[in-house]
Amino acid sequence: MQKHRSFADLLEYNAKIISYIGWKMSLQIDVIDKKILAALQRNGRISNVELAKKVGLSPTPCLRRVKILEDAGIIDRYVALLNPTKMGITTTVFVRVWLEGQDEDTVSQFVKAVQASPEVVECHLMAGDCDFLLRVVAQDLETYRRFQAEYLARVKGVRSLKTDIPMQKIKLSWEIPL
Repeated sequence: MQKHRSFADLLEYNAKIISYIGWKMSLQIDVIDKKILAALQRNGRISNVELAKKVGLSPTPCLRRVKILEDAGIIDRYVALLNPTKMGITTTVFVRVWLEGQDEDTVSQFVKAVQASPEVVECHLMAGDCDFLLRVVAQDLETYRRFQAEYLARVKGVRSLKTDIPMQKIKLSWEIPL
């Protein structure tokens, strides 16, 4: 049997929805939210009880805040970060890409090719000298060279590639400053 709501119930429900939408649009991140986000950036698997202790809240309000941050899209997702070396990935290179043109077809074909390639872990459309900057990972330089020659250089619309090979990784972080 379907429950019928009164007009007053519907008005109250609509007010809650409007309030929620307004809240989402004006979400203010406070000091405790920043502490929560910092802790989760360091360890996404931290228990709610441990997180609550770290930020000075009891577990229920802490969990509520995390849920709000998730619902607002501030916490995008939780992932496992793999150790590339232990997975046999020992080489990272940066590739500057110049296309033959900036037309929609050329750019979209390149973007599709990059998105289909698991070796390309980052791709940025650039303003400046080159058109795109890629971060590519591979088992070793020979594997990268084959990827470049057999795949990347053959993508329709690619005019030129320049590969920069880092000598040493100084810093790598996924944490954003809060």
